[in-house]
Amino acid sequence: MNPAAQSWMLLAGRLLMAALFIVAGVRKALAFSASAAYMTKNGMPVADVLLVVALIIEIGGGLLLILGWKTRIVATALFVFVVVLTPIFHAYWTFEPPQMVAQLNNFLKNLGIMGGLLYMMVFGAGALSLDEGKPAEPRPA
Repeated sequence: MNPAAQSWMLLAGRLLMAALFIVAGVRKALAFSASAAYMTKNGMPVADVLLVVALIIEIGGGLLLILGWKTRIVATALFVFVVVLTPIFHAYWTFEPPQMVAQLNNFLKNLGIMGGLLYMMVFGAGALSLDEGKPAEPRPA
């Protein structure tokens, strides 16, 4: 594949992944009390504190993906975040059939997100990023 096209596709992938995390974080922030109550209902202790942590991870991680700064580290943190929370909030096997289908879809969506994050962990941000915009190492004389 053409390197320029690859760079633009990696940027598009980062933007699409970032949108998911940023929108989820902003929605939680705008409905802070309801989000904390939902977390409590799902067995999360100190939900207010954990919600603030989730907002930092989702919104901050999403913004860092857009910039392409420390992308491998950010993707790893987001991967761990999704791996830990998926079976807590999308335990489809515990729901009645109508809700089971929706939760299964969310569970599978999260598996896809994990797959995309694994790609970012391996391939990084690409050329159109702050990761690649760093100054070149000095060459030995």
